[in-house]
Amino acid sequence: MLNLINIFKTTTPSKPIQNKKLIDQTYKYWRLHILLSMYVGYASFYLTRKSFNFAMPDIMLDLGLNKIDIGILATLFYITYGFSKFISGILSDYSNPRYFMGIGLICTGIINILFGFSSSFTAFAILWGFNAFFQGWGWPPCSTLLTHWYSRSERGSWWSIWNTAHNLGGAIIPISVGFFTVHYGWRYGMWIPGMIAILVGFFLCFRLRDKPSSMGLPSVGAWRNDLLEKKHEKNASKISWSKILTQHVLGNRLIWLLGLCSILVYIIRTAVTDWGNLFLTETYHYDLVKANSAVSLFEVGGLLGSLTAGWGSDYIFRGERGPMNFIFSIGVLLASIFLWMQLSSNYIVQASSFFLLGFFIFGPQMLLGLAAAECSHKHASGAATGFIGLFSYAGAALAGYPVAKILEYFHWHGFFILIVLCSGIASFTLLPFIRLKNT
Repeated sequence: MLNLINIFKTTTPSKPIQNKKLIDQTYKYWRLHILLSMYVGYASFYLTRKSFNFAMPDIMLDLGLNKIDIGILATLFYITYGFSKFISGILSDYSNPRYFMGIGLICTGIINILFGFSSSFTAFAILWGFNAFFQGWGWPPCSTLLTHWYSRSERGSWWSIWNTAHNLGGAIIPISVGFFTVHYGWRYGMWIPGMIAILVGFFLCFRLRDKPSSMGLPSVGAWRNDLLEKKHEKNASKISWSKILTQHVLGNRLIWLLGLCSILVYIIRTAVTDWGNLFLTETYHYDLVKANSAVSLFEVGGLLGSLTAGWGSDYIFRGERGPMNFIFSIGVLLASIFLWMQLSSNYIVQASSFFLLGFFIFGPQMLLGLAAAECSHKHASGAATGFIGLFSYAGAALAGYPVAKILEYFHWHGFFILIVLCSGIASFTLLPFIRLKNT
């Protein structure tokens, strides 16, 4: 048991490498391979996170669940996930990312398989709660690795590339679950993603690495001679986790403002992904595969939006995240209105609407976490992004049961009024960051 606990501990720094050529080779090799491993790993977390959502219409028909039942499960999941993400964020700053992330993914795979063998609402609630807990082990290790292996002036681009793992996983899962559900039943829609997650979890334990110092490498700021990063590193002497939490996270007003915006962004994002296929099946009578494929375009748009936002924040605004965040938030508002107001049942028009909203919503979704990591202490990136995650999934929880009640009383018009209001308020919360300079 003690050995199992010890594998989670962060690796002690190795003897520094003196050969500059070897340092360059090691950095270049592992920066690429760590990014690829994180990418595959986080996309796989999405397979086990969203499997239930895209099998939902068939589960409702098979087991007699209603929208309120689905809303309760969604809210339970997101509340648990939010708290897990925050707690895991604190722990991950002092943990070895390769095992923290890998074992978390393995556990989500096992739980998805057990879910596929269950039939009662009580079993669903218990298993989906445990799934939410282990889902929280995915993001914080990635945040820690992105902060320590990639420097400030380039991080927006690297972070945005990694962030598209959300979209790859999010685009694959509705199509694959829809296929398995239609042809073999919803249980296979839970079993197959679970099996994939277990295999990828073992892959992460084998291929990820800890911070550069664990391999005898200098800091990334020193290696790239990145003045912004070196300034951040200079002010980031080791301090206790309690000081990190109280001074650089809970006591940081910018983190709180980013958290408020994140609530609104995640209400929109989660409401669209969780209820979008039901909207299309009920309003336009699409079959499940057609509805899920349209919703998957939301993730494809998000992939391109993440890359554009990250690249723009690095190369247009020189590492400042605020201006690009605000521009994309205005795009979210306009795209939300377009999705609400267009009346065509044409598949191309509907899919394009989801694509457009996905393009803009994933700009703030990605940049909010990045901004939180950079507004905080160098050694508190996991805690800072975990704290933002607590807000994010409070917003996601509001897209569960509360949105189900809105649908019950105000139908789909009430749903879209909520989306547009959240879009507008989110834009206002980002105004202070437009003039905020790099620190």
